[in-house]
Amino acid sequence: MATTVKQNGIAKKETLSAKKAVKSKLTEQVTKKASSSKKIESVIKPIISLDERIQKFEQLKGLAGKRERLNSTLNELTRFNYNQDGSCSFYLEDSIGLEFRTTNSNLVQLVTKQLQTILEKRKAEIEEQILQFEL
Repeated sequence: MATTVKQNGIAKKETLSAKKAVKSKLTEQVTKKASSSKKIESVIKPIISLDERIQKFEQLKGLAGKRERLNSTLNELTRFNYNQDGSCSFYLEDSIGLEFRTTNSNLVQLVTKQLQTILEKRKAEIEEQILQFEL
């Protein structure tokens, strides 16, 4: 590019416009590369086979079943807590036949409250797993 020096500064404007043209071309190239890499990333998704999808569905059904059982147990425990008339007993037996029995209503109440707290926490954990589950 031959530039002639003139008094009015035309040559200076030509070099500025050439710099702007180069800068805009570089910007276009960078944006094209960035958009094409985004397109490639969005197109590439893991392909899940039918068997894997069915297995994930069964896992989700299992989590839903656990939640239903926990909900049922919590309802029974709540019903037990509200229907206590003061004469209740607590009974534990292990696999070899040893047992523990008590009719202390304070102890029964403490045990049922602790059970309820544990079951509610577990129910919340399972519900969180269900919400985060991806097929």
